[in-house]
Amino acid sequence: MRVVLATLLIGLALPVHALDLPLPETSEQTADTLREADTIRLPSGPYADGALPRLRLDGTIQSRAWRLPDRGLTTLQVLTPLREALEKAGWEVLFDCAAEECGGFDFRFNTPVLPAPAIFVDLFDYRYLLARRGMGAAMEHAMLMVSGAGGRGYVQATHVRPEDLSTMSAPVAPTGDGGAEVNGRAPLAETLRSQVHAVLGGLDFGSGAATLGPGPHDSLAALAELLLSRPEMRIALVGHTDAVGALETNIDLSRARAQAVRSLLIETYGVEGGRIEAHGIGFLSPRAPNDSDSGRDLNRRVEAVVISGF
Repeated sequence: MRVVLATLLIGLALPVHALDLPLPETSEQTADTLREADTIRLPSGPYADGALPRLRLDGTIQSRAWRLPDRGLTTLQVLTPLREALEKAGWEVLFDCAAEECGGFDFRFNTPVLPAPAIFVDLFDYRYLLARRGMGAAMEHAMLMVSGAGGRGYVQATHVRPEDLSTMSAPVAPTGDGGAEVNGRAPLAETLRSQVHAVLGGLDFGSGAATLGPGPHDSLAALAELLLSRPEMRIALVGHTDAVGALETNIDLSRARAQAVRSLLIETYGVEGGRIEAHGIGFLSPRAPNDSDSGRDLNRRVEAVVISGF
C-alpha cells in the first residue's frame, strides 16, 4: 500500500499547493536540519580528473532524510517519482547521475550527505540529482540523494533558498563602465546581450597581482548564473592591466587574472571549463588614462566577451 507524503519536501519552498511525492506509508523520517545564513557546495557535474564541479550556494539550508521500508525497490525506482514530482512543481533538473558515472567514492565523499544513521550510501548503488527553480535573486536549489543499505532505501532532500529576498534584490551603485553592474542579475545579462562584452565589476586585483580578493564577487555570481541557464553559451575572459611595467609582463599578468576568474567560475560555481576561454592583452585597451591611481584602478579589470550561444 502506498500513500502520498505531502509534507515530504515542505522544506523545498513549495507553492501553496502541496508537492505530492509518493513513498511507502511506513517511511520513517530520520533527520531534519535547518541552517540559516550558511553556505553549501552542491556537485553540478561528475568527479573527473581529480576535480568536482560544485555550485557555491548561500542562504537557508534545510536537509531532511527518510528510511524506506523493505520493498525491493531499486534506487531508480525510488528516484523517478520524486524527480517527476519536482518537475511538475516547476523545478528544472540541472544534473543527475548514478554511482560510477557520478565518480563513485570521490563524488560521494565530496557531496554534503547527512551522517549515518540518518542515511546510508552504498558506494556502488546511489543516485544523485540537482535541480533549481526561479530566477535571479529568488532562485532556489534542491539536491536529492537516493541509496540503500540492508535492504532499506534512504532518501535525502536538501533545499537551499535565498536568506532574504528583499535584501538580495537591492541594487548598488553603477561602476561607471556603461553596464550598471549591480547586485541583481539582469544588468550584466543586458549588457552582454546589447554590447557582447561587459566588465566584471568588484574584482579586487592589486597592482601587479593576479590573485582575487575574498569578495564577494557579485558580478561572477551573475555571470555564472547566466552561463548555467544557457548551456550553449561560450565566453572569453579577457584580462587587462594598468601601464606600469613592460607590455610582455603585463600581457602575462592580464592572462593570469583572466585565468583566476575562470578557475573561480569552474571550481566555485560549477561552470564547465570547456565553455570559458582566458586571454590577456595587458595595457593595450585602457578604459582611462594611466596617470592617476583612479585611472589605473579602472584599467585593472577582467571583461567577459560572448563568443557564441547568446
